[in-house]
Amino acid sequence: FPIDPGADASVCGMCATSASGTNAVRYGTMKENVLNLQVVLPDGRVIDTAGKGRRTKKTAAGYNLTNLFVGSEGTLGIITQATIKLYGIPEKTIAAVCHFKTVKEAVDTVVQILQCGIPMAKLEFLDDTAIDAFNRYSKFNMTVAHSLFLEFHGPAQGLEDQFNTVKGLVELNDGFGLQVATTTDERNRLWKARHEMVYACTALIPGSKPYSTDVCVPISKLPDVIVKTKEMISEAKVQGPIVGHVGDGNFHVFFPVDHADKETFKKVTDIAKRMALLGLEYHGTCTGEHGIGIGKKELLIKEHGEHGVQAMKQVKQAFDPNGIMNPGKVFF
Repeated sequence: FPIDPGADASVCGMCATSASGTNAVRYGTMKENVLNLQVVLPDGRVIDTAGKGRRTKKTAAGYNLTNLFVGSEGTLGIITQATIKLYGIPEKTIAAVCHFKTVKEAVDTVVQILQCGIPMAKLEFLDDTAIDAFNRYSKFNMTVAHSLFLEFHGPAQGLEDQFNTVKGLVELNDGFGLQVATTTDERNRLWKARHEMVYACTALIPGSKPYSTDVCVPISKLPDVIVKTKEMISEAKVQGPIVGHVGDGNFHVFFPVDHADKETFKKVTDIAKRMALLGLEYHGTCTGEHGIGIGKKELLIKEHGEHGVQAMKQVKQAFDPNGIMNPGKVFF
């Protein structure tokens, strides 16, 4: 099961939030990996969204109720069972890390890798601030520079060719320090450290708590959006490591901030809003993973328009007329 949210998550909770993570560039998000759901509706009825016991690869029978509930953030019903896709464990896995002097060089490399049609399993970006936090927290000694973490899955024959093509693109964009994690222990240590980034970022400012946000844009727009986000953070003079599932066009900023420091907290929330608006301007979404919750309700309207959100509210009203499912979330 390839969905890798990097958290202590339950499968049905991952359905409710449409979770994804580091493997989504190859295997997709929960939305692409759920075949059927059992859901308890607000009035107590139990439904199977694709029909009881059904697990076909495709269907044209009726509305797509399964994907209606995937990503619904608990507002339409409680998911109690999920039928999910499984994949064969790849014959060979190669993991690697490389570094760049500028954000643009790193993200341009990502765009070129994807344009070449190389089926990457993981394609992650960490900026220099994130690498510094990474080193301190996880006891690594990695070069402090904008970096890509990469992983390749597949048959041994052909995987080396894919790796060498990517190596050529890294060198073409003035990348340096390409290192390969060859053993399972080395790969596990590398990805464990990547998943602990939120704690590593918080450790940059003792006593702080994480304030995180994410946006997702078309891959071709990603270099501009990350560079502009980096400029916002620098101008505001706050700490804001950038970590991205850049193979999907999705990236996060983890702000370590003392929530009692009103001035800094306002700077951080302003950047988060400007990031989301920038993502929308570039034909993206205000959230690729984190969801709407209570913090991005206004942005949902900007993204989908009044009529789109009104249609969503009508769906909510049909399933939950008494408003008992996660009240106050997603809509005003």
